[in-house]
Order: sequence, then structure tokens, then C-alpha cells
Amino acid sequence: MLTLLVAIGSFLGFIIAYHTYGRWLARKIFNLDSDALVPSRELQDDVDYVPTRKEVIFGHHFTSIAGTGPIVGPAIAVFWGWLPALLWVVLGSVFIGAVHDFGALIISMRNRGQTVGEIAGRLITPRARVLFLLILFFALTVVLAIFGLVIAVIFQLYPESVLSVWIAMPVAMLVGYWVYRRGASLLLPSILALIVLYGAVYVGVELLPVKVIDQTTAAPDGSGPVPSGRVDVVVGHGDQPVVSGLPVYSGIVGWTGVLMVYCFFASVLPVWLLLQPRDFVNSHQLLIALLLLVVGLGVAGLTGVADLAASTPAVVDESNLPAHAPPIFPFLFITIACGACSGFHCLVSSGTSSKQVANEQDAQYVAYGSMLLEGALAVLVILACTAGVGMGKFTKQTDNLYVAATDAAGRPIVGHAAWALRYDPQGDWAKFGLPQTVGAFVEGGANFVSALGIPLRFAVGIIATLVACFAATTLDTATRLQRYVIQELAATFRIAPLTNKFAATGLAVVLGLSVAMLPGPTGVPGKGGLILWPLFGAVNQLLAGLAFMVTVFYLWRRSKPILFACLPMLLMLLMPAWALWWQMLNPGQGWLWTGQYLLFGFGLVITALQAWMVVEALLLWPRARGVLEETLPPLGIPTFR
Repeated sequence: MLTLLVAIGSFLGFIIAYHTYGRWLARKIFNLDSDALVPSRELQDDVDYVPTRKEVIFGHHFTSIAGTGPIVGPAIAVFWGWLPALLWVVLGSVFIGAVHDFGALIISMRNRGQTVGEIAGRLITPRARVLFLLILFFALTVVLAIFGLVIAVIFQLYPESVLSVWIAMPVAMLVGYWVYRRGASLLLPSILALIVLYGAVYVGVELLPVKVIDQTTAAPDGSGPVPSGRVDVVVGHGDQPVVSGLPVYSGIVGWTGVLMVYCFFASVLPVWLLLQPRDFVNSHQLLIALLLLVVGLGVAGLTGVADLAASTPAVVDESNLPAHAPPIFPFLFITIACGACSGFHCLVSSGTSSKQVANEQDAQYVAYGSMLLEGALAVLVILACTAGVGMGKFTKQTDNLYVAATDAAGRPIVGHAAWALRYDPQGDWAKFGLPQTVGAFVEGGANFVSALGIPLRFAVGIIATLVACFAATTLDTATRLQRYVIQELAATFRIAPLTNKFAATGLAVVLGLSVAMLPGPTGVPGKGGLILWPLFGAVNQLLAGLAFMVTVFYLWRRSKPILFACLPMLLMLLMPAWALWWQMLNPGQGWLWTGQYLLFGFGLVITALQAWMVVEALLLWPRARGVLEETLPPLGIPTFR
């Protein structure tokens, strides 16, 4: 029953917050005006600036900000127990994350859809603009490398999700053409698209062949499992695949390359042709999957099959944490980013969404509402990775069948034993990677869905597709955002060729792919995302602190209340900086002492840029109150988009 009470209480809290705190921000702080001229109409070009119904832009915004962040982060954070993760998600979403997203969207809309980094140049100083854009450039390069890797890992772990993710692209383009060029309503195309996508899930689960490895049979030299039955690829020395004794590149490398090629085209196509309809259709597919999760959780909670209290401690004792695990403070605040507060969201708000919102009063629905829904998703992930995993550990067998794992006495492994089997609290923190975090959510979420009587293999397919679709929407949105940042930097430094959208997009893709293809310790390419993953959390949250700084200056110059934004700003500047310095210089474990000079170098550069921008803001602060920033130049002056 505790599982169900936690879910209901969290969801009710989000609904109340939207109609109280969200409404106060919209009416009293930002004074939303339905008659205000918005960028989507002022600069309409039907490529990037497109007036869009709030339901459609909500779908784009929600799926873009969510990605796998609210899945991977909470799936890791339950190491410290379910209660700290839950409190940070609920309180963070309402008072920090949603305020951050809402402020970035409104400020961008009132500055012709410019990115937060561009706006910082007029609200703070011109140097702050360049510093912010450089931080965005570094952060988005890491995002592209990591999310490309995440999707490739998902495809390799759950091949049943591949068909549904890729078929969504041509389906979305057909929907976009049907609605925007043929004038059709959204209802019929959306229903048909959902039928096609869930049909693809069925085909992926039921009809496509499955690669199987007999994990119980080891090679004579102990290097890994050997073929048994229908095996195509087995793992050899380290993590380098071997086929008939010959080394080959991992499928992850191939998938990452294909995804980056797709991102190039997705970034330069008009938003109405792919970005909007793809995100709109995906949002419906994802909402159905989330609805199945919620109803399944309700059934499992009412029947007592899902027992949060018996599965995971509310707070895990420090002595029971895995070896080398970082302290809960400050790392809880950078481990869970999306789902509570994430700097990446300010890029979506000011990069794509602000160019599509058709009415200023839609901003609360789009930004504040999307963040609360993402918080609800993070709550579901926490419960799936605790009570859901505790429902029983299962393993994949031949012919896409799933069999419950049993102990030595033949009894099903459930409760805390099942959770401990997945999270291995006596293991090593460094060994807990993407397959474990994504696998925990897919396993626990599938258990919830199967409580509705849906066969477990279909439940796994639905949840795996949910994860892959979230990641895919974030990846191509991030590519478009990086294109904007590169164009703005190119205009600043007078690098004319890179102001062209095709050249800027090409550079974004090449850089992301190059970082993703960096080799790991064994020399196998395609490990760059994993190498930079420890850096991502801190940099992402520092970006949120800097975006809050821009919002605070916007309000300060207009003599508006700022305390509600100042406190989150300080938290999101101090906690990530603390965590980053801990990772860089912690005796015995820090990047400097363990020879991880790439991470240390990235961290040092990001920290220096952030400190410089804070100093710029502090020097200006006493002179800024009540003094409006310089107005934008007339539209007749060329701009780069």
C-alpha cells in the first residue's frame, strides 16, 4: 500500500503546484499577456519559427526535456534509498526545475527566441554572453556523445525497440505533411500513427529473431561466455566483441554513427516536417506507456505484490553502499537532474520551444506543466527501480520468453533480495553503468505493466521502446540546439562559413561523433560517452545555475521579486561546483590523481568559465536594479538562425 500512497501523494502534489505556484508565477511574476507578440509570429519562417498549438508544442517540449535523464538518474540515486530521491524529485520539480524552465522560456520569448546564452550578453555583460555560449557548446558536445551512446546501448540490450523507434520517423513526416500541408485535423493522423507504432512494438517483440547467450558456459580462458544455440555475437576479452575468434567493432559503434547521420537531417529539416509531428506522436505513445505504468502500479500496490517497504530501505546506511560510491551530499543533486532540475532544459526552452509557442499564455502549460510531468515520470522510475524490481528478478530465455530467477532452493527471488540482486550493494560503484540503470527501470516497469495481465515479453517491449523514444527525441533536439549555439558563436567571432545552418549542423554532428568514438581503456572505440558521463551531471547542473542567474537579472532589472529564484540559483551553483571539485581533486579517487586527465581538463575549463561569469554578474549587480537592458536592434538588421 505504501507504493500506491507514494505515487498518489506525489501526483496530487504536482497537480496542486501547477494550479497554485505555477499560476502565481504566470500572473504575478511574469505577467503573461495573450496579446503579446511572440517570436513564432514575428519571425515566422516555417523552418524554425512556426506558430504551434500548445498541445503539439507540449509534446515536443516534454519529450525533448525528458530523454533518458529522468530514467537513468533516479535509477542510480535509489542506491541511497528511495526517500531522498523522492523528496528531491518532488520538491525540486515544483520549486526549482519548473521555475527554471518557465523562466528560460518566457525570457527567450520576449527576446525574439534567442538562446539564454545570447540573452546573457544584454542582461549581464557581453563577456558573459560569450562565456555562456562556450559553456553551452561544451555541454551540448557531451550531450550528443552521451545520448547517442545511450540509444545505441538500448538498441543492443533491447533489439525489440529498434523497429518502433525508426518507423516513427517516416510516420511523423507523413503526419506533418498531412496536417500542415493538407489541412487535416490532428486526431485521425495521431490515432493511425499510434496503431502503426504499437504494431511495430508487436513485430519487434514477437517476430524478430533474438540473439541469445548462454551465460552459464564460460570460455576455457575465462574471457567470457562461448556460443550456445542461436548465438551471433559473444563477448571476448574486455568488452571487444568476437565472432569466430576475429575481433569486430561493437554494434554500439555502428548505431552511434547511424544516429548521428539521422541527427544531421533532423536538425536542418523544417520543424513542422519532422520535429513537431515526431514529438507529438511520440508524446502520445509515451503517455500511453506511462498510463500503463500508473495503472499497473496501482494494481500491484493494491494487491500487495509491489511492496516498497519490503524491497528497498527508505535511506540506505552508509556502510551498505557499494565500494567507491560518492557521498549523498552533494551527489544526489547532480545524479538526479532531469526529473528535478536540469540545465539542459533551458536550452530546449530558449532554443526550440520559444520559437514555436503561439500565445504567451501557453507558456505555463508548456514549460511548467512539462516539468511537473517529467517529475511524475521520475517518481514512477523510483518506484519501478525499487518496488517494481522487488516484484521479482527475471531473465530472458530463448524464443523471447522470460523466466523468474530463483534461489538455490528453487524459490522465486522477490523483495529486498531481488533489489539487492539488481543493485548489488556490496559491489563496486564503478561497475554500475547504463545497462544496469536502464535494465532496472525496464525490469521494474515491465513488472508493473505485467500486473495488468499483459505478457511480460510485451511489457518489456513497451518499456524499452518508451526509453528509446525518449532518448531519440532528446538527441536530435540537442543537435538543433548545438547548431544555434555554433551559429551564434560564429557570428560573434566572425567565422562566416559556420553561420550557415548546414555547416554548423555538420560541425555539431562531427564533434559529437568524434567524442563518442573515443576509445576506452582496452582501446575499443565508442567509449567517449562513458568516459565523459561522470562530467555530465555536474556540468548540466551548473548550467541550470547560470540560467537561473539570467532569470534573476531579468527580474532584478524590472524591480520584480527575486528571492524565489535566488535560492534555487545558489543551490544549483554551489552543489554542482562542490561535486565537480570532489570528482576532480578527491584524494585517491579524483581525476587528477587517477590519471583521467581528459575529465580533469574538461572540468577545469568549465569551472573557470563558470567562475568568470559569476564574477561578471557580481560586479554588475549593484548597478542593475531597475535599469532595463539594451533593447534588441530593429528586425531590418540581419540575424543568423
